[in-house]
Amino acid sequence: MKTLTILRHAKSGWDAPVERDFDRPINARGRRGAELIGQYLKRQGLAVDRIVASPAVRVVETLDIFRPAAGLDDLEPHWDRRIYLASAATLLDVIRDAGRDAEHLLIAGHNPGLEDLVLMLVPEGAPEDLGDRLRADVEEKLPTAALARLDLDIDDWRAVDAGHARLAAFIRPRDLDPALSPGTD
Repeated sequence: MKTLTILRHAKSGWDAPVERDFDRPINARGRRGAELIGQYLKRQGLAVDRIVASPAVRVVETLDIFRPAAGLDDLEPHWDRRIYLASAATLLDVIRDAGRDAEHLLIAGHNPGLEDLVLMLVPEGAPEDLGDRLRADVEEKLPTAALARLDLDIDDWRAVDAGHARLAAFIRPRDLDPALSPGTD
């Protein structure tokens, strides 16, 4: 059994004068969201033993806040340029490259690829199923700093495939602090 945690970067600052999208930082709201989601991971006791992440500035800054809040200070991310603005198919390749050793993999990156990845991996189920309700929430939107936790009945990441995951958790910053809901500042 493997678990995959998907973390979208925190809210970025569009006010920052940057030449490239890659260099865009997170803003104050994003910093708060990253911290809350990290604290949630720690409170829930959700294990992570490997992090693979986009090297974009907004992902690096998100993890710089998220990791200490989650109690993952000693876990250095593996920066993978393929994750930057990747499609779900490319993200699946990145996950498959994780090999056997990581039991609890966290991938941090961008939309729409991460949202599409969750929807690709988690099949639609019965309406009364919790995973299906969570999947519907992801289908609506995987907002910034949101975290999705997937369970996969595999022994090796190379075996991950579409439609074979169960969505165990989906949490957004606004679920932890209503002040971070859209339209509130």
